[in-house]
Order: sequence, then structure tokens, then C-alpha cells
Amino acid sequence: MKGRESGMPDRDYWESFFNPSCIVERLECSGLPGDIVEFGCGYGTFTIPTARLNFGTVYALDIEKELVSEAASNAVDAGLRNVVAESRDILADGCGRPDGSLDYAMLFNILHVENPISLLREAHRVLKPNGMVGIIHWRRDIPTPRGPSPDIRPTAEECRSWGEAAGLQFVRYESLCCCSWHWGLLMRRP
Repeated sequence: MKGRESGMPDRDYWESFFNPSCIVERLECSGLPGDIVEFGCGYGTFTIPTARLNFGTVYALDIEKELVSEAASNAVDAGLRNVVAESRDILADGCGRPDGSLDYAMLFNILHVENPISLLREAHRVLKPNGMVGIIHWRRDIPTPRGPSPDIRPTAEECRSWGEAAGLQFVRYESLCCCSWHWGLLMRRP
């Protein structure tokens, strides 16, 4: 089931909104020895820098087959061999990884879905103890050039509450000075 207001603009326009490497590093998704899952990889905007900065496999998942194909192609073009791009309906079928198998889960610009706690529970399920969840989303307190309708954009505080309801522990809010249209949040599986 595709999340509400999940359409993607042209790749170059989309990628002009982020400094992906900075975001990945600020949310402690670099230098990890184990595997990572990305819920909603889109074009691979965050997949590519994540794969470059880590040793394990990055499982890049999206419901849109065309986007998954593009993310996989971008990884190959970047010379990366640690990306597995897969089309999955995460909301309906989960992410397909075993319980307690991953070091990190990326939930970037996705928690405006109808049932965000289900995604956070899935992240909790697949993380190892002390595994981390990085969350970013579009701010709703300022005008932004893109993103879902402000009325369905979650706040960092709402995401923290949902994460805690899913069994995650709050680590910190992260200022994303490298991306002024977004906020960041880091949580951990106890």
C-alpha cells in the first residue's frame, strides 16, 4: 500500500533539497560494521552515501519498482557492491529482513503514512539490541519547496512518541543545519 502523498518529483529537483552525506553522518549512519535498511529509498538519494560510508549491506526498499530500478542502477554507476535494492510493500509485508539482524534503519521522509507506528515497529523488529533508527522529515513550521501537505507532516515530537510506542528509546533530536527544510531524530532499540 503506497503511503499518502508519496509521489516523487524529478530526480535532480528532489536531490537539490538535501545534503545526503551530511544527514547520514549527523544521524550516526556511518562506519557501521553491520547491515542497514532504508524504508522508502526513492532514487537512492540517501542509499548511495550510506553505502559509501558503511561496511555492511544497505537494503534499499521502495514500493515503486521504477524507483528501485533507478536506485540499483545508481549504486552500480557509483561502483557500490553493498546495495541490495528491492521492491517491497513495507506497510503490508514488512521489510523482509530477519528479527534482530540489522544495525540501522533509515526512515527518511516516510512517517507521514497513515500508520507510522507500524513502520517503527518493523524497524524495532529487525534491529539488533542498540541498533539505531534515523528519522528525518519535512518541517511544517516553515514554507518548503516540496514535501507532503503540512497538515500530515509529523513533528519530531510526534515521531518520538510513535517510536516510543513501538518500543524504541529516544536518543536525541538532531539539527540538520545542512538541510534547513528538515528536522532529524535518532532513536535506539534497547
